[in-house]
Amino acid sequence: MQTKRAGRPPSFDREIALREAARLFWRHGFSGTSTRVLSSALGISSSSLYAAFGTKADLFEEAIRTYALRYSAIYDSAVAEPTVERVIERLLMDSVTEFTRSTEGHPGCLTGSAVMADTSATLNVRKYVADLQDADEARLGARLQRAVVEGDLAATTNVTVLTELVQTLWQGLSARADLGASREELLGVASLALTLLGPTRTKIQ
Repeated sequence: MQTKRAGRPPSFDREIALREAARLFWRHGFSGTSTRVLSSALGISSSSLYAAFGTKADLFEEAIRTYALRYSAIYDSAVAEPTVERVIERLLMDSVTEFTRSTEGHPGCLTGSAVMADTSATLNVRKYVADLQDADEARLGARLQRAVVEGDLAATTNVTVLTELVQTLWQGLSARADLGASREELLGVASLALTLLGPTRTKIQ
């Protein structure tokens, strides 16, 4: 007689499970998402959940870090672009796509989610996200400063102000996504912002 081995079911997909867990945390926060609810949504037993992710706090942290780093990955791609126009375009357009992937199983925009107010004792989400955003902003600022040196931006450009402007646009798009704005609406806003910035690129003081 064979004894069944405890663990994940054969059909278990870690990425899908993590995405579903993130969606629940985004919506209900840490304390509002029970292990029972997680197990049911993921289609696995509690013991399988613990075997795959550790504690609920471990799963929460992995979900937050995984999705928060997706935003930073957009900055990685953007600052690698050859021109200022392409840097800002890539940053805003790709971010809109990331913010509005809820219909594709994405949990939504992290900065406006329930986890910002209700978090585990082991991860200060607000500080973690703020630190990531500070690092992303610093990389953007360094890239814009390089554009000044290379002559892609006017020598009189106030890089600090321009960086803050782009970050303010980014934050605004994030907030609008959280309020339910569609991808098409936000892409339109980003496109207009790029159009308005384009003619003044070499005149930003």
